[in-house]
Amino acid sequence: MTASAQQAQSIFISSRCLYNTQQVEAALDAMAQAISRDLHDRNPLILCVLTGAIIPMGHLLTRLDFPLEIDYIHATRYRGETAGGELHWLARPQTPMKDRVVLIVDDILDEGHTLAGLLEYCRDQQASEVYSAVLVEKHHDRRVAGLKSEYVGLDVDDNYVFGYGMDYKGYLRNAPGIYAVTEKN
Repeated sequence: MTASAQQAQSIFISSRCLYNTQQVEAALDAMAQAISRDLHDRNPLILCVLTGAIIPMGHLLTRLDFPLEIDYIHATRYRGETAGGELHWLARPQTPMKDRVVLIVDDILDEGHTLAGLLEYCRDQQASEVYSAVLVEKHHDRRVAGLKSEYVGLDVDDNYVFGYGMDYKGYLRNAPGIYAVTEKN
């Protein structure tokens, strides 16, 4: 499912702002405080889940003032669609995870199949502990059983959301807040 730039602009104009920039930044502050409290002396490896976590990861990293390493991981179930399929690997981290504390940073926890696969991968790489941080957690009853994120910035209802890294058909990741697509779109 693709969209044109004009369609994306139309979606943006008709969307509903759920969280403005200041609210998102406050959520990132709170996440960073919790992560700092728990991991400041653990020398964590922080993995950015591409492409959605680029923006939240960048904003989060500037708030963490302790030694850490970063790398990225790129696996997707969506491949440009609005519904997910099997996990498709595009890039695996190059930094060894054996005996490391790993924090996976992602944009959204929706159904959780991708995050569950990434957590399992890190455990298979013999990480000593694996945590996750998501900017947004979507509330519904379709989540992988028992899956949760240790660090959550904001909660949203079961809407198609975009902004701060989350996209609408490849567009609008750069929207200055978290927005919901209106039902008529």
